[in-house]
Amino acid sequence: MKNIKTILIIFVMTSFSLSLSAQGLKDVMGKYCLIGAAINQWQSDDQDPLATAVLQQHFNCAVAENCMKAEILQPAEGIFDFRISDKFVDYCEQNNLKIIGHCLVWHSQAPDWMFTDSFGRLVDRETLARRIKDHISTVVGRYKGRVYGWDVVNEAVEDDGSFRQSPLYKILGEDFIEIAFRAAHEADPDAQLYINDYSMAKPGKRETICRIVRQLKEKGLRIDAVGMQSHNGMDYPDLTEYEKSIDAFAALGVKVMMTELDLNVLPNPKQFGGADISQNYEYQQMLNPYVDGLPKEKAKEIEQRFMDFFKIFYKHRDQISRINLWGIADHNSWLNGWPIKGRTNYPLLFDRQYKPKPIVQKIINLYSK
Repeated sequence: MKNIKTILIIFVMTSFSLSLSAQGLKDVMGKYCLIGAAINQWQSDDQDPLATAVLQQHFNCAVAENCMKAEILQPAEGIFDFRISDKFVDYCEQNNLKIIGHCLVWHSQAPDWMFTDSFGRLVDRETLARRIKDHISTVVGRYKGRVYGWDVVNEAVEDDGSFRQSPLYKILGEDFIEIAFRAAHEADPDAQLYINDYSMAKPGKRETICRIVRQLKEKGLRIDAVGMQSHNGMDYPDLTEYEKSIDAFAALGVKVMMTELDLNVLPNPKQFGGADISQNYEYQQMLNPYVDGLPKEKAKEIEQRFMDFFKIFYKHRDQISRINLWGIADHNSWLNGWPIKGRTNYPLLFDRQYKPKPIVQKIINLYSK
């Protein structure tokens, strides 16, 4: 029985390998940029051989979906837990994937103690600044020389360009950004450093991010790229404004990265917007129309929308240094559960069986020119 099971596994893996393109995305895109994916703990624990096969064939970098966020790494002040993140780093190195650390400073998925004292009151400037520095120096220092680049500050700006009224901003004002970048560079002077946000095609956000980058550079601080998360949809963002942002960020003397690329193909609630993870809407069947698969015409429409973006990426290939999908295959995308739980979405380049969609070969052809 054991031998039959082993033979079956070998057959499945062999059949799967044959389904992959002879060329991988990294083989053609790697001339211009890194091409990566976010991976979850099950995958980085090496429990998903099909995911590993896709990564080896198509990607040359990876980012941890959750295990490098502060609530995981430092659940209590001064108490660090690197068990999951160590496995992620080891897994990436074993599979020749450049490692992107995500993320050092973020108002969300931060541990409860980070911003408050024992009475639940917001701490003072000195305390929060020290906590940020301690967290960054410990985390970045642990992986010095192993992590290629870090998302230092994540989602600091609202869509209109105002600063998010997070505990970080309420306590430290804009200074938390400088504090974070300075601490990250001191902990690993060779690591690349990024600022990352969503809705980056919004003019207001674009202007504020540009101002932040200019200020950091004027102070002599290292910043290598701006991360445009690119949680895109069928009718957003506006492609003209999207390109304007690529040009605006590149004009500052930094690279541009598409850091969390996916395509939400489902209808959205009326109030929905951006990529704030706190959004949560009640399930409605009309907002989950493709449970049994995509109609051919819808699949073609999705493919064309993806190609619209990749044509922009190719056009701006000298400005873009990384394109990172937020997940590997459709079934492990966060968009199946956000902003509405229990939906069936189709937001990535590989289907629920980890097979490449036709769009993969079209992207390979585009970058093979």
